[in-house]
Amino acid sequence: MYRFLLSGRWIGFAIFVVLLAAVCTRLGLWQFDRLEHRLDQNKIITAHLKADPVDVAAAHGPGGTVDDDSEFTRVRATGTYDVEHQVTVKFTTRDGAPGVDVVTPFVLTSGKAILVNRGWQETSNTMARPDVPQPPAGEVTVVGWLRKNNGAGGEAIRPADGQIRAISSIGMATSVPTPLLDGYLNLRSEEPAEAKGLALEPTPERGQGPHFFYALQWWFFALLAVVGYFWFARSEARERRNPTRIDGFATATGPAQST
Repeated sequence: MYRFLLSGRWIGFAIFVVLLAAVCTRLGLWQFDRLEHRLDQNKIITAHLKADPVDVAAAHGPGGTVDDDSEFTRVRATGTYDVEHQVTVKFTTRDGAPGVDVVTPFVLTSGKAILVNRGWQETSNTMARPDVPQPPAGEVTVVGWLRKNNGAGGEAIRPADGQIRAISSIGMATSVPTPLLDGYLNLRSEEPAEAKGLALEPTPERGQGPHFFYALQWWFFALLAVVGYFWFARSEARERRNPTRIDGFATATGPAQST
């Protein structure tokens, strides 16, 4: 009765189901890998945020870069703000309100510089050079979180009319005369404090995210593909065993047999 499964059509269908189930299963495992990575990162972030600030020059990972292990390290740096090369990050929002992040190069006493995201201000996203609070003049000590460069590239990270769309020391390197350290800082405090503050970056969210439920969805699709194959096979076998008769003819197996 199930000899039809050896036909070319059904063999092709079986191969398709196996491949589909395998892909869905692999995507589910990938989501669990992402969940485990996120939980590991949450532990690292929590440990960093509880630790005392370290000197910014000692906080970077191997090769002087900001990696997963060094991101969100609390750092302290002393230097002066380079307001002349300050930019704003357009198309940023808080609670649905449009605004900009204010990013100012911070020249360290070592002679190098690091970008500092000083905070967010509500303003029109279409304004090329919005009026934003100026940082303290003279020598300043800042404390902030070390962050990785945004993964965007091209025009998104290169300043145009004093604006960027994503923060990256790579994109800013050609417009800032001082050599930049990798990554940037999310400002948390500074001494002396500026007269009018910006809205600081919120504490990073450390939930599990949707990865667990995405994994279950992919595995459900894999199960659905396998179950669907057997359901269709059983339906066709039943139809071949008891063909539907229309005007004396069997629709599945040809002419109806006379009784």
